[in-house]
Amino acid sequence: MLKKVLIANRGEIALRILRACKEMGIRTVAVHSVADRELMHVRLADESVCIGGNSPGESYLNIPAIISAAEITDAMGIHPGYGFLSENADFAEQVERSGFVFIGPRPDTIRLMGNKVSAKQAMIDAGVPIVPGSKGTVSGAAGELLEAARAIGYPVIVKAASGGGGRGMQVVHSEGALLNAVHIAQAEARAAFGDESVYLEKYLENPRHIEIQVLADCHGNVVHLGDRDCSMQRRHQKVLEEAPASGIEPKARDAVLKACVHACHTIGYRGAGTFEFLYENGQFYFIEMNTRVQVEHPVTEMITGIDIVREQLRIASGLPLSVAQDDVALKGHAVECRINAEDPFSFKPSPGLVSHFHAPGGLGIRVDSHLYSGYRVPPYYDSLIGKVISWGETRDQALNRMQNALDEMLVEGISTNIPLHRRLVSDAGLRQLDYSIHYLEERLKASL
Repeated sequence: MLKKVLIANRGEIALRILRACKEMGIRTVAVHSVADRELMHVRLADESVCIGGNSPGESYLNIPAIISAAEITDAMGIHPGYGFLSENADFAEQVERSGFVFIGPRPDTIRLMGNKVSAKQAMIDAGVPIVPGSKGTVSGAAGELLEAARAIGYPVIVKAASGGGGRGMQVVHSEGALLNAVHIAQAEARAAFGDESVYLEKYLENPRHIEIQVLADCHGNVVHLGDRDCSMQRRHQKVLEEAPASGIEPKARDAVLKACVHACHTIGYRGAGTFEFLYENGQFYFIEMNTRVQVEHPVTEMITGIDIVREQLRIASGLPLSVAQDDVALKGHAVECRINAEDPFSFKPSPGLVSHFHAPGGLGIRVDSHLYSGYRVPPYYDSLIGKVISWGETRDQALNRMQNALDEMLVEGISTNIPLHRRLVSDAGLRQLDYSIHYLEERLKASL
């Protein structure tokens, strides 16, 4: 078992990892920027190291500083959390070359799945259903683009091969708009990722976003932990998630779950991972794989009783999974609301002093947050300040408990998106499963 772990992240996920380590008797090292010296996990860690200035580039993206911190504290492993360097294959490689354990997949696997084109080909080889699209990346040559788009059929979506977060993506409904959209996507991709490679896919009009959680150890054991619905999105960023996904055709679900497990065996996967799909008309279409713990992992933990971060730490220690597939039983329903420090409807960030914080409670309620009264939310990072998770025997009960929790939660001194969530969890379309990935943005345009 790992004896000491360095947590290369901040905020609620850093605190989540620290709690799992403490429960397992693993000592912790918190690295932090100058602005984050008062974070809760920094206060609770066995050791802490300031690794740089306030900007992510000076601190949480500073690979030499992170590895140096591991060296001087004699840490054995490094947990990257999510975001920042969590899916950076070069970082994982440097961690392992420096003699530490990277708590995540192997660098070559991260590299394989981090490029959407190579990931798509790997899934084709493993028998996972994919969205129809171009065979690899496309150049800016008009003839090649037009031929590829005609073969796929309009509408198509242009995607950055190294993309994420909605950047480097353009939807095209007609042949006349294709070339300009490709050039825009290439420019966005070059600016955001340093890689202008793009490819084309069929644009599904009204799909839902369904993802599958998997765990794989170093001994050939792979299990899935069911699915999640992440369709409530704004600008390709998830806002509310649920587990399990409701209204899914049983045969299609069973087939895709088995395909994901088979794919893990095929690519030699290790660690926690998430297969992301679009689901429309009873069919699943693979879009990408996230090679890290997800923001929304708590909803899966709530319905399975399995601690995903604990399993990550076990896998990194060379231990087998603590569960077999037959041990995984889904019970009830869980919902997660992402709480952000932002105006609930303009979405303008709202950093500043939290004058008062009260976390909701009650049966079936979980709060993952690093907030406390007197904490100052810095302006340098993502606006996520916590997650409220509810569980119930049924979906309606989970949503009703979430409504109560949101009514009870107090965050004073800054603006948050809690009012948006209050309206969303009582929305008729959400309640009646009458939605797609476009639903929330359409409702926002119509003043939800």
